[in-house]
Amino acid sequence: MATDATRTGDETRAADPTGTGDENRTTDGTRADDTPADAVETTPASGPPAADDPAGPVGVVRDGRFWAWTALGLVVVVGLAALTRYLEQNVPEWAEGTAVEDIGAAVEYPVYAILLGLLGNVAVTLLGWRDRIAAAFRTEFFIKTGLVLLGASINLAVIASAAGPAIAQAILLISGVFLFTWWLAGRFGLDDKLRALLAAAVSICGVSAAIAAAGAVRARREQLAYTASLVIVFALPSIFILPWLADVFGLSDAVAGAWIGGNIDTTAAVTAAGALAGEEALQIASIVKVTQNALMGVVAVALTAYFTLKVERRPGAARPGLGEVWRRFPKFVLGFVAASVIATWYLDTAGADGKATIAIVNDLRVWFLILAFVSIGLEVRVASLREAGWRPVAVFASATVFNLALALGLASLLFRNFSV
Repeated sequence: MATDATRTGDETRAADPTGTGDENRTTDGTRADDTPADAVETTPASGPPAADDPAGPVGVVRDGRFWAWTALGLVVVVGLAALTRYLEQNVPEWAEGTAVEDIGAAVEYPVYAILLGLLGNVAVTLLGWRDRIAAAFRTEFFIKTGLVLLGASINLAVIASAAGPAIAQAILLISGVFLFTWWLAGRFGLDDKLRALLAAAVSICGVSAAIAAAGAVRARREQLAYTASLVIVFALPSIFILPWLADVFGLSDAVAGAWIGGNIDTTAAVTAAGALAGEEALQIASIVKVTQNALMGVVAVALTAYFTLKVERRPGAARPGLGEVWRRFPKFVLGFVAASVIATWYLDTAGADGKATIAIVNDLRVWFLILAFVSIGLEVRVASLREAGWRPVAVFASATVFNLALALGLASLLFRNFSV
């Protein structure tokens, strides 16, 4: 029987496609752990190699037919993205005055994008196109570009000057919730990479943080899709439940805003919930969430170092140096930080006139993230998600409850005398 070192052909063997281990070997005999630093492991046992591989899918000849199918795939991705934007902009108007008005106004573009991507997945699979057009599903490129542009919406100077308590809450909350989720996921026997994605998502900023963590630990795309789905499922009801609970508990606007901003995992959902709680609550919630978003790069660095130096270090191997940590580090995080610094400087220089430019950048960021979420839906393999079972759901739900309790305590302590 051929050894791993001599195995050839298009077949990619994944010893554990369900996320319970990290043993993956490819056709050239290398482990998946030896792939480039920024790569997310994307090759399930039953599917083609990752479309995001710069070298292209293994065994695919890039002739005229390849480019024709890729062009068709781009038409599918862009078409679904355009439909997502159309629904995002028009559903609230259609729902106005109906029983579902609040829901229609609160549903965000990630929901439409992933759902349309999943429907498109079914359609192209039934047509037999899926593997042929897979090279157009540039999820990693779309995501990284969108996250770099996200940095332009985070003004670090405003956060530091306007909301010192938000920084303290973000550090304490992220540390506490991340460690709790990591510990609980370990007790449930989840794979370390999935543990990292779940912990980052629930403690920082949902899908964006999960994406950054996936780049740092090289998680499989199925794990990222699973985590993104959990974020959306839990974020939607929180939009309505948290403002209601804040009213029931008699929280001040500042405490309610800090609680909302520290719990809901997507920025758009935080904005929707904050608006329901009141104008002052919205301002505090936005500052708290943006502060947590700004710490995403710090968590990515920590995860990179931890997985390089401990989790994936082979027995008997020499201790990896800083060069290995740098090789593994998701470089797009530097772009994220640079965009934030540049935008902060630009707004301070250009004043009110600069806001129109930043608005254009933010709109472009939304387009790239929509393309990414559509691609995630198109790439999902239902069998892999089903095999993950109920344990990640239980971990995410438990971590969400812990986050609610810890954030309420911190918000009550740090924001009880705070005013905008």
